[in-house]
Amino acid sequence: MNDIENIIIVRSKTRLEQLTERFNTVEQAKFYVKQQKKSFDIQRSAKKASKKMKIAPHDYDASFSPYEIEHRNFYDAFNLVQKEVKKQLKFKIVEQEHLPSYIFSEKDLVIVIGQDGLVANTAKYVQNIPILAVNPDPARYDGILLPFTTTDFIQAVNNVLNGSYNNKMVTMAETELNDGQRLLAFNDFFIGPSSHTSARYEISFNGQSENHSSSGIIVSTGAGSTGWLSSLFNMANSIHSTFHGIEKINYQPIPMDEEKLVFVVREPFLSKTSQIKIASGIIYPGQELIIESHMPQNGIIFSDGIQSDFLKFNSGAMATIQIAKTKAKLVLP
Repeated sequence: MNDIENIIIVRSKTRLEQLTERFNTVEQAKFYVKQQKKSFDIQRSAKKASKKMKIAPHDYDASFSPYEIEHRNFYDAFNLVQKEVKKQLKFKIVEQEHLPSYIFSEKDLVIVIGQDGLVANTAKYVQNIPILAVNPDPARYDGILLPFTTTDFIQAVNNVLNGSYNNKMVTMAETELNDGQRLLAFNDFFIGPSSHTSARYEISFNGQSENHSSSGIIVSTGAGSTGWLSSLFNMANSIHSTFHGIEKINYQPIPMDEEKLVFVVREPFLSKTSQIKIASGIIYPGQELIIESHMPQNGIIFSDGIQSDFLKFNSGAMATIQIAKTKAKLVLP
C-alpha cells in the first residue's frame, strides 16, 4: 500500500438539480420547460395557420424527460461509486463550486464523476495528485477525459492504492499578471472582453510586438486542442474551402502530455492603429506570450470555459502566459 489515506469524490450538479434550485421544485421546473415549448409552438402554429400549413402535435412531457433520465443515470452511477469506494477507504464528497476553496492533500486520491469539463476544472486545484475520472453515462457523454466507468473504476482505485497504476502527466497553461495573480488552465485560456465588444491590447511574442483589435485570444493546451482550438481550425478551413474550393489545414490535435501551447487571435482587425501579423503561434518551454490590456473596463482572462473563474484584465494589466510547471496526473486504464 502507498500513503493514500482519503478518497475525494468530486461531482457537479445535474441540470435537473440546477433547474430545481432555480424554480424551487422539480414540478415547477418541469412546468416552466413545458410551457416555454408550448408557448413557442402556439406562436408558430398561428403563423403556420395564416399560411394554411399544418403542424404535428408535440408531447410536451417528452421535452423534460432528458433532464430526468440524465439525473437518474448520474445518481445510479454516483451511488454505486460511493458504495464501492466505501469498502476501500474513508471518502468525502466535494461539489464543483467548492473546488477553489478546498485544500487537497498529497494523501488524497481524487475521483471525478461527471463530464469532461469537470476533470479540467478539478485539475487546476489538484497538484500532482492522481485524478481518476469516471463517466457516469457513457451513452450520453463522449468522455474523452473519462476513461473509466462504474464497472471498471474500482480496479483502478486498487491499483492506485497499491502504487502500481498507469498515468499521464498532462501539460497545463499558466497566466501570471503583473500584480502577482495567477491562473491555471487545463484546456485553454480566453483573453478578451466579457461582452461582445472589441478586445484592445498589445501582444508580444518572439521579440515582436503590435497593437490588436480583435474578439479575443485563445491559448490552448494539448488537452484543449480537441475542443475550442479545433473549432477555430474548422472555421479557417470552412472559409478557405468556400473561397478556394479545398481545405488548407490538415489539423491534428496535440497530445495532452506534449510540452507546447497554441495561441490564436480571433477575428483580428486591420486598421490604422491595429495590426494582424501576430495572429497565431506555438509556445514552447521557456517561451512567453505577453499581453498588455488596453481595455478600460470589462477585460477578463478566464480558463476552461468557466467565466466565473477569471482574472480582471483592464488597462495597465499585463499577462505573461507560458507552460505551467504544475501538471495534472490522470489515471489511465
